[in-house]
Amino acid sequence: MSRIVNGIINSFKRSAPKGLKTAWWLIKITVPVSFAVMLMDYFGMLTAIAGVTGPYFKYLGLPGVSAIVLITSIFTNIYSVVAVLTLLDLPMREGIILATMCLVSNGFIIETAVMKRTGSSAIGINVVRLLGSVAVAVILNFIMPGSLSDVDAVYQQVDLPFHMVVTGWLASISATVLKIFILVNVLLFLQQILEEFGWIKIFERPLAPAMSAMGLPRSTTFSWVVANLVGLAYGSAIMIDQREKQRMTKEDADLLNHHIAISHSQLEDPLLFLTLGYTLHWLIWPRIIVAIIAVWGRRLIVKFKHRQVVLPIQSHASHSTNL
Repeated sequence: MSRIVNGIINSFKRSAPKGLKTAWWLIKITVPVSFAVMLMDYFGMLTAIAGVTGPYFKYLGLPGVSAIVLITSIFTNIYSVVAVLTLLDLPMREGIILATMCLVSNGFIIETAVMKRTGSSAIGINVVRLLGSVAVAVILNFIMPGSLSDVDAVYQQVDLPFHMVVTGWLASISATVLKIFILVNVLLFLQQILEEFGWIKIFERPLAPAMSAMGLPRSTTFSWVVANLVGLAYGSAIMIDQREKQRMTKEDADLLNHHIAISHSQLEDPLLFLTLGYTLHWLIWPRIIVAIIAVWGRRLIVKFKHRQVVLPIQSHASHSTNL
């Protein structure tokens, strides 16, 4: 019993400083970004951006107003997406396709910062997410029963006094900050307990075949589980800690990022769309398939680059020998 108690105490002592540090890092990014997005939305900048990009959505069989939803997701989170979709009242088929796109492309600024810190290129990972959004839309548009409707919804921005907008933002960001503080510290504490007692293998062994099929190294298993349960932002503490402890190499973390950039938060975020009557399975499996393709594609690119580096070296060595 004393060993268990001591293990729990030691786990808390190790996790608390890291949890506070990581939570503060996330909060320093989240609050100013959220405030800037609130201003952009209030002054109509998001709508203006969507007006430029809207016509391109017709190539995906979606109404131009869909751009507002995707732009909202890129700068904010899934809660905001659900709110906008509620206002638009899109047909079910278009709504599900658009929701799945947003599940890939949400919270770019915060989540990109996490993936950059764990070993990926910020530009590269954003390109992967945008292409992933388009890919899931194409898959669903091709596979889903029914046909696209001619209905083009109209978005009407809610016109509220500025002080009410700021008050609403303060309430929302306060809840977010509290959630970050609690979840980050709890997750790190649980991870430390799993490591302390050697229980982390509980996740690794049964998931090993699936990780291999997805092209992911075994070292990424625990971070993959956390990212799929609670998402990238809240799961960042685990991923950053795993990198700092050298449990994941930079290359392994980059492969993981290519997967979770497209397929993450497979529990909480899809459940939010139940309020709109969307079917869950459409929101889940297309992201997993595209994420697997992204990882194996990344593996091929890395292998090709490695061969390009090795071949000139071998050629130079052979030339020197001949001389």
